[in-house]
Amino acid sequence: MLTDGPPPGVHAAWLPAEAFHAVGSRRVMVHGAGSLVDTVREEVVAACARHGGRLGGRGRGADLVLALRGVGPPPVPAARAALARAQGVAGDGLGGEGFLLVRADGVTVVLADAPAGLLYGLFYVVRLGEAAFTGDLPVARHRPATALRMLDHWDNVDVHPVMGQVERGYAGGSIFWRAGAARGDTARVRAYGRLLAACGVNAVAVNNVNVHATEARLLTDRLGEVAAIADVLRPYGVRVHLSVGFASSVALGGLPTADPADERVRAWWAATTRAVYALIPDFGGYVVKADSEGQPGPFAYGRDHADGANVLAEALAPHGGVVHWRAFVYDHRQDWRDRSTDRARAAYDHFAPLDGRFRDNVVLQVKCGPIDFQAREPVSPVIAAMPATRVAVEVQVTQEYTGQQRHVCYLGPCWSEVLRFAPWGPDGPTVAAITARGGLVGVSNVGDDPFWTGHPLAQANLYAFGRLAWDPTLAPRTVLDEWISLTFPPGTTAHPALVRRTLHEVMDDSWRTYERYTAPLGVGFMVRPGDHYGPDVDGYEYTPWGTYHFADRDGVGVDRTRATGTGFTGQYPEPWREVYESRERCPDELLLFFHHVPYGHVLHSGSTVIQHIYDTHFAGVAEVEATCRRWRRLSGLVDPVLHARVTERLAEQVRCAREWRDQVNAYFHRKSGVPDAGGRQIH
Repeated sequence: MLTDGPPPGVHAAWLPAEAFHAVGSRRVMVHGAGSLVDTVREEVVAACARHGGRLGGRGRGADLVLALRGVGPPPVPAARAALARAQGVAGDGLGGEGFLLVRADGVTVVLADAPAGLLYGLFYVVRLGEAAFTGDLPVARHRPATALRMLDHWDNVDVHPVMGQVERGYAGGSIFWRAGAARGDTARVRAYGRLLAACGVNAVAVNNVNVHATEARLLTDRLGEVAAIADVLRPYGVRVHLSVGFASSVALGGLPTADPADERVRAWWAATTRAVYALIPDFGGYVVKADSEGQPGPFAYGRDHADGANVLAEALAPHGGVVHWRAFVYDHRQDWRDRSTDRARAAYDHFAPLDGRFRDNVVLQVKCGPIDFQAREPVSPVIAAMPATRVAVEVQVTQEYTGQQRHVCYLGPCWSEVLRFAPWGPDGPTVAAITARGGLVGVSNVGDDPFWTGHPLAQANLYAFGRLAWDPTLAPRTVLDEWISLTFPPGTTAHPALVRRTLHEVMDDSWRTYERYTAPLGVGFMVRPGDHYGPDVDGYEYTPWGTYHFADRDGVGVDRTRATGTGFTGQYPEPWREVYESRERCPDELLLFFHHVPYGHVLHSGSTVIQHIYDTHFAGVAEVEATCRRWRRLSGLVDPVLHARVTERLAEQVRCAREWRDQVNAYFHRKSGVPDAGGRQIH
């Protein structure tokens, strides 16, 4: 039986009971059949029980009708009239997840072709609140921009000796696993599925892409544990995927080889996959990290990544599954003295020549930037380089390099910039359009913390991921406003306008604030090796993992031009190939990613590079200090436990931002010998 909230002691996030007041206080009719329609009906029953409304009604006795088309006419005249008006808008259909919304004659109507559309339509009405029941609403069609909107959990079944229960997890342990076993508290998983459906996510991979020995067995003798998770998430339309090791035929199947050209290997994957679907009929597919950071892959057998991916795709194809094959492949044993080796080039060099060779059910999963989820990177050129391949963009919802959920850093604006980027210029398709067939994938930021994401305000990143995956044209501020309205409903505070204004002031520009006090002008990293938290300007500069700033007494930045550098700019189509090649045309925020320049180089802003470093680091700290003052205004106006948690996190953010300011400014002052024009103290 479904419930209308999370387990006791767990924050309701963007689905508090108060968010359902507009729906639950009215007469609602649900028309249709199917397991997801049952979910809709049970959501309505719970909301009405809490807020005094009623499920059912005949004639004109309904305020809201949620109806499937094709199962007979809705028993409410207004809904039948709305259906007739909506036919032209629906066109050839709404797909498996789309819906129509219209309000006329005092009745709000959601119409869908499939049960999933009805579920998403219900949550859309919840987001609208009272606006869904005010005046008339013209017929509007809503369909997701992409069919695959997926979260990858880097959760380990066993506790890893270095990475713990969740790799790059900053919100406690896993909601799926604990110390080598599946967790028994499925209520938490069910509540998670509900949150995902409410923001538009329809798939999760339940284990780490770095597949260790215990996790590998989820594919075979521990598959029942995966099936149990799938059973819990299914009522909210969330399909389960599994990260698997490329060499599973050796590790699990007892074969002497994982060579994708070996018929025994192909037969093993086919038989194993049949067994998966026998137990989980709606299984989504596999996620694979191969030939990357020590994970096995097809290179060991003289094969390429298309050979490797296609074996798994062939096994999944009869069942409708897909393989997400990650393009995060690079040499992590580089010589820092060799300036011709460029980690940024690696994914393109490996994968662009393979375009057209992947099967249709292979989704090439490409990180949004060419390095590794830095606060500022250019968009990966791989996205535009593979028109004959299904490409998904991968973003990092967990804040590995953006404050680790100890810092406020709303990432909606960052992801929106990526999705709106047009690789062939303003008249060409955007990244969102290019990846419509492949989808959007996010590395989850969820754990078993009472607030789900550790920092309560980091919930907004999870919400924004789902909403932008559904509709990448949404403005990040609009998405944040939705999250605020749902998470802090107006009826729960004496000063809703102050709460809303303060949260926007705290969060709208927080990504750029984080960028200001950390690594400047697109240079990246400068973090402590290992945990990646806090500043260490040279931490990775002389390691095998790559070189990122090449700072010396004369200048800073990586020369990635075709003329004198690594040639990385040549991986982009026009016009960006020439924009990035030119110091004069390159955007300031990416200058040091593409160019090694003197400290006195003048930016488009009019500032020199060295003065920009000083100014932004002082400004970033001042902005965080102002954020603390703003947050204090909300004491007594929001949940005191939540307020205390955010207050504690902000104190750490101030401390860490000051550390970043002092270390980065001191480093570049010593390198350059150039004083701060403002005469401020540099430690």
